[in-house]
Amino acid sequence: MQIHVNGEAMQLPDGATLMDLLAALKLLDARVAVELNQEIVPRSRHTEQGLQDQDQIEIVHAIGGG
Repeated sequence: MQIHVNGEAMQLPDGATLMDLLAALKLLDARVAVELNQEIVPRSRHTEQGLQDQDQIEIVHAIGGG
């Protein structure tokens, strides 16, 4: 299936989850916020949240400051 991550097209196997996407992007240990089709998906749902063809995903890195 084809999805769009931060505006860029990406291919993933059918049945992929958000966790699969984060693994493919090497972001499993990163502090990120994920939005799927304009809705925030809590980290606790990344493993179970399936993806569909043409989904729009935005991934934002959390940056600490002080």
